[in-house]
Amino acid sequence: MNMRTVLNTTIRTALMGLAALFAVTACETTNLPSLAEVDTGGTEQRTSGIQGVSAVDTQPDDASPDYLVGPYDDLEIFVWRAEELSTTVTVRPDGRISTPLVEDMLAAGKTPTELSRDIEQALMEYVKSPEVTVIVKNFISTVDQQVRVIGEAQQPRALAYRSGMTVLDVMLEVGGLTEFASGNRAKLIRGRNEQQVTYRLRLNDLMRRGDVSANVAIKPGDVILIPETRF
Repeated sequence: MNMRTVLNTTIRTALMGLAALFAVTACETTNLPSLAEVDTGGTEQRTSGIQGVSAVDTQPDDASPDYLVGPYDDLEIFVWRAEELSTTVTVRPDGRISTPLVEDMLAAGKTPTELSRDIEQALMEYVKSPEVTVIVKNFISTVDQQVRVIGEAQQPRALAYRSGMTVLDVMLEVGGLTEFASGNRAKLIRGRNEQQVTYRLRLNDLMRRGDVSANVAIKPGDVILIPETRF
């Protein structure tokens, strides 16, 4: 057996070994459990899946509810070709607004588009074919339309929900994690009472390692709880 034959045999054996190693690694990776943990009724169970956070929606929900007007929201009411009827108002604590020619209209619980149509209907008695646009200038919102961040965030607070909002959007608005935060032990609490479900978040991976697979969609009423690091 000459040197070339020995060399070819050695190379072939090495390549076969690498192929076997890659096959085993791929199999192990496919069977990795998800990092998401669902906590229902006080019991915690691990879900399987390749996605990093399979138990929580990983993409913004296009069907998420639209923003609903709430008490203390500032609204800009624009009536096309009727500047004297256009105004800016604050929704009263009782959820109602008053504008020129429209008194005590219920605004809370409506989307800006729904409120626009209702104002148009009221103005039809005075204006021919009114066209109204309602713009929410300052979001206060009701609790059901807020996203609340509790614990080891730089600026824990309640935020007005926006369509398409994600955990990354929320964390940027609250200034990120504190140095004492245990981000990968954070939880997202969704729903109320018997409908409440708790998801595990990986905020360290998202904010400090740039792992976008840890980003998930947010829904109105969600609460993010960030615990302190255990020493």
